[in-house]
Amino acid sequence: MLLVLLSLAALCWGAMPPEPTIQCGSEPGLSPEWMVRHALTPGDLRDLRVEPIKSSVAVEDYSILMNISWILRADASIRLLKATKICVTGKSQKQTYSCVRCNYTEAFQTQTRPSGGKWMFSYVGFPVELNTRYFIGAHNIPNANMNEDGPSLAVNFTSPGCLDRIMKYKKKCIEAGSLWDPNITACKKSENTVEVNFTTSPLGNRYMALIQNSTVIGTSYVSEKELTRTSVVVQVTGESEGAVVQLTPYFRTCGNDCIRRRGTVVRCPHTGVPFPQDQSRSMLSGWLPLLLLALLVAIWVLAGGIYLTRRHERIKKTSFSATILLPPIKVLVVYPSEICFHHTVCYFTRFLQNHCRSEVILEKWQKKKIAEMGPVQWLTTQKAAADKVIFLLSNDGNTACDGTCSNSEGGPHENSQDLFPLAFNLFCSDLRSQTHLHKYVVVYFREVDIKDDYSALSVCPTYHLMKDAPAFCKELLHAEQHVSVGRRLQACHYSCSSL
Repeated sequence: MLLVLLSLAALCWGAMPPEPTIQCGSEPGLSPEWMVRHALTPGDLRDLRVEPIKSSVAVEDYSILMNISWILRADASIRLLKATKICVTGKSQKQTYSCVRCNYTEAFQTQTRPSGGKWMFSYVGFPVELNTRYFIGAHNIPNANMNEDGPSLAVNFTSPGCLDRIMKYKKKCIEAGSLWDPNITACKKSENTVEVNFTTSPLGNRYMALIQNSTVIGTSYVSEKELTRTSVVVQVTGESEGAVVQLTPYFRTCGNDCIRRRGTVVRCPHTGVPFPQDQSRSMLSGWLPLLLLALLVAIWVLAGGIYLTRRHERIKKTSFSATILLPPIKVLVVYPSEICFHHTVCYFTRFLQNHCRSEVILEKWQKKKIAEMGPVQWLTTQKAAADKVIFLLSNDGNTACDGTCSNSEGGPHENSQDLFPLAFNLFCSDLRSQTHLHKYVVVYFREVDIKDDYSALSVCPTYHLMKDAPAFCKELLHAEQHVSVGRRLQACHYSCSSL
């Protein structure tokens, strides 16, 4: 009987249709579907996001491309969807326009993925130029009929300059010195001189060192053809300690518009008047006998303490096993995009590090790896390496907090990728395969408010900070959850399937 059931399960599994993927190609003009009238058309996209990523083209050159990702709306019209068209308009010194059409390889049979998540796709293309404003629009095909309002979704994206962590890898930026690290050090040698040290670059052979303290107080030029550590003494006409050193390179490709570097003038070591040095040396010689006597007494006290401690340990009749300090556990923290990063995520991260001996993994700290690996691969790798995966929820309705987050680094609008839905999809996959469920924990602030889309998380161990802080730390460090996998699977099967 068991063999028969296994055979039927294998047949059912083999009969499942393959999941749709995308095949993208250029389509600058109108789509052929515009010329045909359709009785029914698919709805618009649910979400559209754009971020620049680095793509290696040659050994020493990089191309910066757009990573455009979108999520399909989970409704019945998805069965009519054939393709998604994306058009990008760039406005800088000249205007550019290009479109790409991404055809779906299979017809959609369900509104969501078989694993429970929403349908998400991404396309990497459209080169990104420096300091350019882009308008990205996308719509589903078949599109609306002529003279009808077609559903579409659009976002704006402005590319940064050469100092950006991604754009600095463009060839134009590299030639302007974006990857050059001169490692500037500058110190005040005397009232009238400042010594500036820096590492030259093979991109050029001429540099200007400028000392500025509200006004320019000194300038000097350096000519050096070799890649080496060089030094120059700059004559100054005012107080130089704390002044700014600006190093201007003159490279072949950028001339007078190369990237400038800055440093700060400090006092040089081993400087001062000989008389105070002699006076301090005489004072030290006077105190030296007392210091030696105090050191001798301290050594005797320490030796006596060690002797008494060892003797006390030998007298003990009961031996205790030594406490082994376990290495910190790895914790992957995921949170919704609307959460306040500074007031909630940063606070929670410090709590994990300081009170629960945890090594925290945050997508905010690994954006470069996410850009190189892709969000799904990065999240899968981090989940496998982590001891616990924490879904951090917050019901904080404080508008002051929200306003602060939106106008500061690390606010919710700065997140380039919302990994919370992807992490939830992984949770549902583990739920179906009955593996790794012991890893998942839910932590919330204020009242618990789990959205309907993520109601499956309600069966995970849930803690309210700071009310349940001791129990939460015990969960991370010692406790092992022995919850029936079958019971969890039955409890949240509907929630995972309805997404």
